[in-house]
Amino acid sequence: MILSHKYKFIFIKTAKTAGTSIEVFLSNHCGATDILTPIEPPIEGHRPRNYEGFINPIPEIAERPGKFLSALQHSIVSREKFYRHMPAFEVRHRVPCDIWNSYFKFCVERNPWDKVLSHYHMHAARESGSLSLDEYLARGRFPINYFRYTDRSGKKIIVNRILRYENLTAELSEVFARLNIPFDGTLGVAAKSEYRSDRRPYQQVFNDGQRRVVEKAFAKEIELHGYRF
Repeated sequence: MILSHKYKFIFIKTAKTAGTSIEVFLSNHCGATDILTPIEPPIEGHRPRNYEGFINPIPEIAERPGKFLSALQHSIVSREKFYRHMPAFEVRHRVPCDIWNSYFKFCVERNPWDKVLSHYHMHAARESGSLSLDEYLARGRFPINYFRYTDRSGKKIIVNRILRYENLTAELSEVFARLNIPFDGTLGVAAKSEYRSDRRPYQQVFNDGQRRVVEKAFAKEIELHGYRF
């Protein structure tokens, strides 16, 4: 997650959508007072800064009165006012209203079947290749993103723009031009791309049953963005 006062934008990091590569690129352009959350594991060229601080629990308690004690405890214990996959509705609570309302807020989303395949290859690589696609799907732990750019109900998009991963370079060019961020058409880094050696299109990988598992899990994102297999 990045909040840049220099360029007046808020970048919401979603899962398996080149978010780490975008963060590393922007780290080299952001100012000293901008907020950049850490990347785990750390990547050369990325410098996290200004993400720690006091958390005012009142807005979050007001929105979730049933979670009074947990919200209060978190505000006291946590030193991270901002964190890497922080959803937009939490960012909105933790920045001044004028910043939230005036800064350009954006993120990236990806076709769910392609996103799941990328996520699977990452986990399979971390488990030395012993994880089958069916075993991965049975776990049910998927890179679902919609709650990161919608309100708490999951029905209303609260960022200004959701870029399509499938057209990322062109759409980043438009956004960066709007924000006056220098961009020559390449991020200069492809973080976490080394996990996937099988580059077949997802349509050639999923069988009908596997396809339906993803379709059910990502029903909200498919509805919001009109994705099709």
